[in-house]
Amino acid sequence: MFFLFLAIFLAAVAGMVFSIRAGAIPLLFVSLFVLLAAVFCAAGLFLVNPNEGKVLQLFGEYVGTAREPGLRWANPLYMKRKVSMRTRNFETAKLKVNDHSGNPIEIASVVVWRIVDTAEALFNVDDAVNFVHVQSEAALRNLASHYAYVPEHEGELALSSHTSEVSGKLRGEIQERLAQAGVEVLTDPARIAESRPR
Repeated sequence: MFFLFLAIFLAAVAGMVFSIRAGAIPLLFVSLFVLLAAVFCAAGLFLVNPNEGKVLQLFGEYVGTAREPGLRWANPLYMKRKVSMRTRNFETAKLKVNDHSGNPIEIASVVVWRIVDTAEALFNVDDAVNFVHVQSEAALRNLASHYAYVPEHEGELALSSHTSEVSGKLRGEIQERLAQAGVEVLTDPARIAESRPR
């Protein structure tokens, strides 16, 4: 597409030079029109990097998302907004909460996530990154209040002894909260990093 616009641009410039030398005023206007049209259309070229999406809008209305890496073309009137789809991680602060038994504990978690739906990430929440941080900490607080730090009964899930099961529940709760923002919590890494009595 780039080379097509370049060829049209060069042909229009050559036509203008020829028409000026030959004194052909109608050809000059045609060449000028073609040149302006080529410049306008070339304004629709944009670059999409790997793990990136460009959300396309026309006068505030969502038109689509370009996800395929490389040089792309869209209507020059489209507004193009970059959204990173790279994998990111977030480590919560050490939260001081009470476990299910009422014992005060400190708990932290590492959440590995990425944006999978650029339109939802851009339009459903104000700031997707901040939304991930707030909802991850809220889910961790909620999870800690549903389990005891040490099991009180045989076979009971506990924060200290059943980390993989509790981590799975944490991942599920975080994913449920973040689904509206077009965010995916990656399977394994949503885990409890620290959980101890204080």
